Amino acid sequence: MRNYLADYNLLAVSANAKETALNTEQTLDTSLLVSKSNIISLAPRREDNRDELTGKEEPDTVYDLGALSEATLDFEKAQAQHFGLGYAFALGSVVAGAAWGTGYKHVITPTADMFLPSFTAGQRFGQTIMKRLFASMHVDQLTATFTRDAWAKLSLAIKGTGKYTNNVYKESVTAAYNAESLTLAANAVQGSSAAARLDSVHGIRVLVPTTGEYKDVTFSAVSAATPAVITISAPGGVATETTYEILYVPSEAAWCTFPSRVTEPPLRVSDLVVTIGGKWNGTTFLEGHSMSDEIESIEHVINNSMAIEFRVGGSGSYANYAIRQGRIQTLKLNRQFRDYLLQQKIDDNEYLGVRMVATGAEFETGKNYYVDVVFPRCNVLKAGISINNKVLAEAGDLIVLQDDTYGSARVEIANKVSGYAQ
Repeated sequence: MRNYLADYNLLAVSANAKETALNTEQTLDTSLLVSKSNIISLAPRREDNRDELTGKEEPDTVYDLGALSEATLDFEKAQAQHFGLGYAFALGSVVAGAAWGTGYKHVITPTADMFLPSFTAGQRFGQTIMKRLFASMHVDQLTATFTRDAWAKLSLAIKGTGKYTNNVYKESVTAAYNAESLTLAANAVQGSSAAARLDSVHGIRVLVPTTGEYKDVTFSAVSAATPAVITISAPGGVATETTYEILYVPSEAAWCTFPSRVTEPPLRVSDLVVTIGGKWNGTTFLEGHSMSDEIESIEHVINNSMAIEFRVGGSGSYANYAIRQGRIQTLKLNRQFRDYLLQQKIDDNEYLGVRMVATGAEFETGKNYYVDVVFPRCNVLKAGISINNKVLAEAGDLIVLQDDTYGSARVEIANKVSGYAQ
């Protein structure tokens, strides 16, 4: 029996290799530990003819205008590799990983290009239900969150062109209405055992010759031959030729084999150091005020405002245009109101550097997994004062600005993966 437990879902992406062109699928190279609730879905674009003169009160036709793809990828126990994937495809400019012992350092900065790198994503639904490959997924929004006494978290809102490939195939076969077997045109059916092949056939229906409706057909066996022969119960008693529709999983293509996961320890917020008010000189973050246990949470958001559209020259079933319309970055800092430092920066309208460093376990002696994010130029827009569980609290909203020399952000990540979005 087909296993449809969500526990068996898998999700993989081309984390290390960006697509060479829009709607050109790349090889899946990394399976990801995302939340079980994360499903990449299609957003169909359908219109009916209610505004046309049909001579009827209600519409009678639906037009298929293709689809876009979308998802949220939630990393509840985020690892350095997840930040590498997220920031590489959200910011867009990635230097090839520099060797560091048995690991690598990756430097990621914002691209000035309107076109962000895109990746290919694949998802397995259940253990045996279906697999689907999605082309040209883009990071529309990244949210990195560090909350006290918690794991570091990363959330990626992704959008794609809607181009997809299923491993489930519909085939029409012409045979007699009283046939007891059907032979596929060319394909074998997926499965190394008789039971697995039977599970790979999702359904068969036949067009009733005399009345013109479809009805289900019972099937009992699928051969291992190429093409496969499917044993059925004859749906009728006459030899009239008719059409059978068979929904099945053919012998799987290469993309249907999901890659292994990269194993890394997740980062804890206790591993985080936040420095506010320092200066980035292109090499080192100089001085600043180090915040520690007064921090309740800090959150970095990148919004790329992706526009993914159907334009002239496209296929009609998926979009052929994807640009970012302008990047906005913000920081939200929630802390205990122990001093006037943040309020004074508002009074002075001070421009300041901010640095966040999350250091994880060693992957070899003296070399740790880490994520180091520097914002050379920020400004505190507001810092509302409130009460949180009898303690004074301060909620700082900072905007990330673009420095003339060093840009708006620099992300450095160390782990054992050789590269992202290359």
